[in-house]
Amino acid sequence: MRIKEYEKKDVEGMSMRKKRGKIIDTHRKNAVCRGRRYAAGIARIIGLAVGILCFIWFLIPCAAAGILNIGNMTGLVLSALLILYTVFMQRIHDGILKLWNKRKARFPMAAAGGIIALCAVLAVIETGCMVGASTKTYAPNATAIVLGCRVYGERASLSLAERLEAAYEYLIENPDADCVVSGGQGPGEDISEAECMYRWLVNRGIDGSRIYKEDKSTSTEENIAYAKEVIEENGLLQEVVIITNEYHVYRAGIIAEDNGLSWGAKPGKTAAWLFPTYYVRELYAILAEWIF
Repeated sequence: MRIKEYEKKDVEGMSMRKKRGKIIDTHRKNAVCRGRRYAAGIARIIGLAVGILCFIWFLIPCAAAGILNIGNMTGLVLSALLILYTVFMQRIHDGILKLWNKRKARFPMAAAGGIIALCAVLAVIETGCMVGASTKTYAPNATAIVLGCRVYGERASLSLAERLEAAYEYLIENPDADCVVSGGQGPGEDISEAECMYRWLVNRGIDGSRIYKEDKSTSTEENIAYAKEVIEENGLLQEVVIITNEYHVYRAGIIAEDNGLSWGAKPGKTAAWLFPTYYVRELYAILAEWIF
């Protein structure tokens, strides 16, 4: 009898332990689920905030200055997609899982994922190239090549003024350096970009005899090629310092090397509200330079 009682007690003890174990497991699972929901909620809030901030950041150039190009159009589209993703995150995840369970959909989905990953990797590599180029040192008193940019009537645009500030600083620091201002005359410009830059620098006190104008170019390729002709025609130093905005230096440097020029960089500082738009646009331009 005693043995049976002991066995009964053991069975009851085991069942109680199992029940307690199940209760503990249930609590743990509930805690994990709550933690995941909390983390997902935080991620959604952060994603939504980032999406809205980026959307506004890319919209400002268009709203404030009428600047609309492939850079801020790409930024606006990606920001809008991020906002939509954070709002409908669970539905999107469920839809992706349903599609993935269909064998025919797996290859296109994997291909799309691969393309997105490739674009991200390319953007990181190009950004690294931009940063490296913008910090490339230059020889003392190297010939400055200031790349042209938009002129409004006879007034320098903000981006051109940023380049001219860098050029002015360089010419003050290197009093024996000469300078080639390069840029033709486009639609809506009453004078050439070269003439605008020449006037700007002379008005700031730079001796006009140090400044050579190249006023026929209409692209970065022509800027560098025609500036090189001016350098050779006037016997200026073939070592050059490229003066343009940070994001633009790398591509200009590639073109300079193609033209046999040894170069360094003195970049102008781009306004924060303009930088994302022109940075993204330059990603496309660098990729085109690599391919073509």
